[in-house]
Amino acid sequence: MDIVGILLVACALSIDCFAISLSVGLCRKETSQIEISKIGLFFGVFQAGMTLLGAFCGKFFAELIGAFDHWIAFGLLVFLGVRMIREAAIGGEDRTFTQKLSLKTLAALAVATSLDALAVGLSFALIGHEILWTSFVIGIVAFLAAEIGTNVGKTAGKKFSSEVTEWIGGVVLILIGIKILAEHLQQDLS
Repeated sequence: MDIVGILLVACALSIDCFAISLSVGLCRKETSQIEISKIGLFFGVFQAGMTLLGAFCGKFFAELIGAFDHWIAFGLLVFLGVRMIREAAIGGEDRTFTQKLSLKTLAALAVATSLDALAVGLSFALIGHEILWTSFVIGIVAFLAAEIGTNVGKTAGKKFSSEVTEWIGGVVLILIGIKILAEHLQQDLS
């Protein structure tokens, strides 16, 4: 596979990173550039790491988690989305996305968006494709997608109240979870 093909795969894997980072940016209008880089780093490292994990752990592990990875991603994203909406509705000091973005929440978002990279890593390993270079490119593209998404969301979020942006962010997370689940269930049926 040439560099164009690798970039297309990386972009496809990074679409969810962009959308989730956009949601985070919408809700966190005062996010510093350091925090934005941390978000990008988490998404990039998890995308690259899951690609490597898929390649190195082999078919067994990918098939094992592949049977329910979409349910994990769906559950994590719906849980976080509902939590955002609930926090927007009740207000208060403990607002996960507007007040703070914990490492646990950031890791959950990164895992939910990187499970498909596991299957990609396995696929590339099975065809004998150079996995280190590919995972590096996937990680860089995911990092950039998350950086851009967070910055765009941050800029757009300044036009709305915190409650509105948390509602929007929560709905986006839930919709991405539903999309992931629907795509995998459709594949299972065909």
